[in-house]
Amino acid sequence: MSRALLLTILGMSISSVSSFSFQLPGCSRFALRNVANTHVQTPGMAPVRSPLRLRMQSDDAGRKGPMWNAIDKVVKENKIVLFMKGNKDFPQCGFSNTVVQILNACNAQYETVNVLENELLRQGIKEYSNWPTIPQLYVDGEFLGGCDIAIDMYQSGELVEMIERVMAE
Repeated sequence: MSRALLLTILGMSISSVSSFSFQLPGCSRFALRNVANTHVQTPGMAPVRSPLRLRMQSDDAGRKGPMWNAIDKVVKENKIVLFMKGNKDFPQCGFSNTVVQILNACNAQYETVNVLENELLRQGIKEYSNWPTIPQLYVDGEFLGGCDIAIDMYQSGELVEMIERVMAE
């Protein structure tokens, strides 16, 4: 699920995936790929400024955009997920690395999403949580915060208790 979901979010070809069961209601993987490709930066060109705020907010009927829905699905379908720079095997910033080390110290089973692989995702997660920085930690569908909050919760024992409870369910 994680590989197919990441490939879908990134708008990449899924031909190498043996099975694919991830779907967004009302949105094919091709539509999501087209949205992502619209915002891909061409090498040597100035960064593309997307109307992301418009895509992430509700439309007139109260619906969210495809990226919002994809992020929401990841958050809700994984007990513990960390949106970070890099991945748990190769963190690409000190703050992301710190949260990975904390989760590893808690013996957590968690998923990571590398926000550096897609600018639309990187901005989208900030809109989704209304939090301006990366990494972002979600436990049991709830946004906990970034590195500083994870450190505080770990030091107080609150994070360990929460992770143990969620993993036992």
